[in-house]
Order: sequence, then structure tokens, then C-alpha cells
Amino acid sequence: MKVPITALLLSLTALNAPARAETPKLSLQQVAPGIYVHQGAHELPNQHNRGEIANIGFIIGQRCVAVIDTGGSPEQGYALKRAIESTTTIPICYVINTHVHPDHIYGNLAFKQPGVSFIGHRKLAEAMAMRAPFYQEKAERDLGFALKNENFVPPDRPVQDTLELDLGSRTLLLKAHKTAHTDNDLSIYDSQTKTFWLADLLFMGHLPVVDGSLNGWLATLEQIKTLDAKLAIPGHGPVSADWPKALEPEERYLKTLQSEIRAFIKDGKTMEEAMAKVGLTARDNWQLFDEFHKKNVSTAFAELEWEGD
Repeated sequence: MKVPITALLLSLTALNAPARAETPKLSLQQVAPGIYVHQGAHELPNQHNRGEIANIGFIIGQRCVAVIDTGGSPEQGYALKRAIESTTTIPICYVINTHVHPDHIYGNLAFKQPGVSFIGHRKLAEAMAMRAPFYQEKAERDLGFALKNENFVPPDRPVQDTLELDLGSRTLLLKAHKTAHTDNDLSIYDSQTKTFWLADLLFMGHLPVVDGSLNGWLATLEQIKTLDAKLAIPGHGPVSADWPKALEPEERYLKTLQSEIRAFIKDGKTMEEAMAKVGLTARDNWQLFDEFHKKNVSTAFAELEWEGD
């Protein structure tokens, strides 16, 4: 039985956030009972969208609420907080960051208050610290807002392998994965509705972006596809009720990269040659292909050329 998707459109005024000319709005879908998702647009982060391009949302239990990713700007974090307060009187107790990328963590500060625990992969705090200076420079240059050190709120409860969170008659299973999309990917599984929140382990429509390990990502997909899920929530793209088939386009693209790059390396060809020719048959299948594909090839080539050494 498919879960009906109820669309909610909430007009929100961000509290204590940088002012905008218009009142920010956050579109939400209730994709399963108590699970709300805001779907980001397939765009490059810029001053118009202010980096607010990822899927973010929250899960409501009887005791408390878990936020899953906080958005691509401080203001979006406050808008998400306001959306939660407009939806339920149940308090927020957890903020779960699925990985370090800016479109998933820049709203963290909006939720930093007594009683709220921040949760992430065991490697997330280190990744935040290493990338913060570059992210601060890039945000001011490309997104039109400034970030301070306090905007990077690291987890106070790191996940070493797995962690169960009780929201009150609702248990979430968090899994810290080996290096895949990044080296700090975390997934969330709601056993009550069999909803699998994969974040950027799953891209739908938006070209997958390799910032970790191509081989590791494919190995992770092989492991997670056996999970008994009814809904899959990607980091980018629409929620899917067709699991594990939802993984197939991404897996096919990543396997194409793997096989073609290995062939180029075996033939003694260079990274530059691979960037010009590998995987081009997939261009029409993905949005933002030209923006990310060559980087994917270069990242994967650097990994695969050391295989067997």
C-alpha cells in the first residue's frame, strides 16, 4: 500500500536570520506519517538560491522530533525550525547531519539550544573543521552571506557504527557508512514506516557527485539495497516508493565510470583523456551533468589508478 503524499506550503518568517526582501517559504511534503521533507531544486548553489538546494526535513515521534539536515543557509535553518514549530508542539531533541556538504549543514546554528543533541558520523567533526575556512570563503563569495565558526556545529554524539534513537514510539536506526559519497555519510531508517533516508548516498535526477570513493560508494549500495524499505528519501530529487529500484540509475552511472576508467588506465591513457571521453553516454540521463561529470571522472581516476598497488 502506497503512502499518500500530502503537500503543505508554509509561509515562514526566519527568526533572528539575515533579512530578505520577501518572507521565505519552505515547501514541505508529509511523505509518510510524521515524516516531512522539503525537496531542493536541481541547481548549482548561487546568490539567488543561497545554497538551499538539498532535501531536508524532520521526523516526529511521540516524545520528540529529529531534524534531518538543516539546509544550505543559516536562514533556511531558521525557516525549517519555524516550519517544525508550525507543524507540531512536540519539542526538537535531535539534529542529524547526514554529511559535511554545505547544503546540508549551514542551518545548524538555528537549532543549537539546551536539550538538542547534534548527531553525525564519527568523521563529521573533523571534516567540518578541515573544510570550514574554505566553506566560509566560498559562502561569502558565491552565496552572498557570511559564516562564522559557530555556524559549524559539530556532533556532540558521533555515530561509530550504528545508533538507535527513540523519539517516543518511533525508533530510528542510524548507520555510519564507510567512505562512499563522502567519508562521513550517515543514513537513517525509520522502522515504523520503513522509510529509508539516504541523503546523498542516493541522487535522483541530479547527477551523483563523487567526493569520497567510487568503489566504496558502489560497495555501500550493494549492502543497503537489501534493506526492507518502502520509501527512499534521496539527498537530491523526489522521494521514491520503488525501493531498491530507485538505486538503479545511480548505480548504473557509477559502474559506467568504474568500468570505463579502468579500461582507460589499462590502456595507459591519461586522466585528461578519460575526462574528455568517459561516461558521455549518460549525459542525457542527468541534470547538472556538465557541471559535475568531469570532476567525478578525475576523482575516480585518481582512486582507480592505484588499484593493485
